[in-house]
Amino acid sequence: MALVLASASPRRQELLRAAGIAITVQPTNIPETALDGEAPKIFAERLAREKAWAIFKQRPTDLVLGADTIVVVDRQILGKPVNPADAERMLRLLAGRKHEVTTAVCLMGPKSAANSSTSSKGESTLGETRSETTLVTMSALSDDDIRAYVATGEPMDKAGAYAIQGIASRWIPRIEGDYFNVVGLPIALVYRMLKEAGGI
Repeated sequence: MALVLASASPRRQELLRAAGIAITVQPTNIPETALDGEAPKIFAERLAREKAWAIFKQRPTDLVLGADTIVVVDRQILGKPVNPADAERMLRLLAGRKHEVTTAVCLMGPKSAANSSTSSKGESTLGETRSETTLVTMSALSDDDIRAYVATGEPMDKAGAYAIQGIASRWIPRIEGDYFNVVGLPIALVYRMLKEAGGI
């Protein structure tokens, strides 16, 4: 039984492999749009479930891991920027303040993969969704800092328009919680879920 990562994120792939967790990668194409009035955590958990379910329908004998990471400031969800101007807008919102990074993860697989599980999407399926939230403090940034950073291209495929493991590390003096969660996947949480599901 394979573990399938329903994500094209190279960071999630690297984190799992670095932790000694073997994966197969099969990305999804789920629209990442919040519903009207949807709370940030609920939004992230819904997307993680939808991503896992999209692949599990195609691979019902495997374990499938879906994940979604969002950055939240003032209850506003910051996903991936659509263009450089959007990235600059996000960084101005985050600069000099504390914000939340939430990653939701959903593990789906055959119910027989575990002695006990939470039923989801049908009687033959185990499905569990959990999430991790980390508080991140970002230093004040000048307009020149922001423009130069966006010009590197690093922010363009990152939730919140920054990579804590990259250039933006110079502006992150403090986090409260799981560092790997901010990179894109709370590895310790995923490992516990895999153990409980009989996937390791």
